Amino acid sequence: MDPILGFMGTTNMSHNTNLMIAAAATTTTTSSSSSYSSGGSGTNQLSRYENQKRRDWNTFGQYLRNHRPPLSLSRCSGAHVLEFLRYLDQFGKTKVHTHLCPFFGHPNPPAPCACPLRQAWGSLDALIGRLRAAFEENGGSPETNPFGARAVRLYLREVRDSQAKARGISYEKKKRKRPPPPLPPAQPAISSSPN
Repeated sequence: MDPILGFMGTTNMSHNTNLMIAAAATTTTTSSSSSYSSGGSGTNQLSRYENQKRRDWNTFGQYLRNHRPPLSLSRCSGAHVLEFLRYLDQFGKTKVHTHLCPFFGHPNPPAPCACPLRQAWGSLDALIGRLRAAFEENGGSPETNPFGARAVRLYLREVRDSQAKARGISYEKKKRKRPPPPLPPAQPAISSSPN
């Protein structure tokens, strides 16, 4: 049995621990946004991205502390990041149809179904990007960054492809629109009238 699936299948994290992580994420969100919104000067305020990155980093740190056994960041690997992503699925809001569902592959199903809610691929991809940046900003080296591990990239690709099939939505790369070539400068008309 896959050790990651075995971990997630067992009750290593109790219901109380799950609630603590969710509460920590909510508390962190509330406290960080209020502390920076009341800062007064515009130079002290962080961007929305920076605030979200800090909240995500704190939530991941809380997850590591509540892990059984607790994990230090230096011992964290891509496998632990995958555990974290699978753990987050329970808080997802995106309906992902199973192969047996009659609405499998339909982007707008006509009726409700019992398929599970999951984290959307785009949300997971953005989360990993923020955590990857936060890891390096907090002293981690790019070579040991667990959020950039090959297994994490493959997992995100698998989630993207499976959700695209299940929901009937293609995630094709958008082609960049190239700006039209600049027009040559207009040349002034030369008059040949005698003086």
